[in-house]
Amino acid sequence: MDERYLVDELTVNESWRIFRIMAEFIDGFEILSKIPPAVSIFGSARTHPDDSDYKKAEKTAAKLTKAGYAVVTGGGGGIMEAANKGASEAGGVSVGLNINLPAEQKPNKYIGTYLDFRYFFVRKVMFVKYSVAFVIFPGGFGTLDEFFESIGLIQTHKIKPFPVILVGREYWKGLKDWMDKALLAGGKISPEDINLFRIIDEPDEIVNFTKNNQPHD
Repeated sequence: MDERYLVDELTVNESWRIFRIMAEFIDGFEILSKIPPAVSIFGSARTHPDDSDYKKAEKTAAKLTKAGYAVVTGGGGGIMEAANKGASEAGGVSVGLNINLPAEQKPNKYIGTYLDFRYFFVRKVMFVKYSVAFVIFPGGFGTLDEFFESIGLIQTHKIKPFPVILVGREYWKGLKDWMDKALLAGGKISPEDINLFRIIDEPDEIVNFTKNNQPHD
């Protein structure tokens, strides 16, 4: 194939990608604008139902639902399934924002409102735009990504501050110690930045902190 035509074909394909991205934004805005104030719950997809973190995520989601919040997750298994289960069985709004991955992520069966995304960045906008708090259980790279992006956006005043809660003191202790000793002591962040998040273990405390620290206009 003539190289000029190949470049033209790639340019056309990239142009059509813009419309796919716009469609994902529109679908997300239309559907999520109708849900109550939401708390997004993150954590490992590899957490098993017999794990204490799974049970705590389920309990936390149920309590948040009874406090009037919708519960939003990434739609997969593990902690996401636990949170959707807790919300669903408590009679609340249970939302799953699934992502298309090479290793297919199957949506869990406890989702009431479901959206499927091709693009991570569109999905991230939906989490931030429609959440009044992030509750983050132990997890891997994806979980860490959601945590650091949220506090980065708050630190740079790109979004209004909202509660960012890490659940599991033992799991997050090493990260917090490193932030204190390397980032804070090394002058890489300001003293107030270390308070952009809290570490809380108990579901009742998570709900109370969420309720008492809502962003204001």
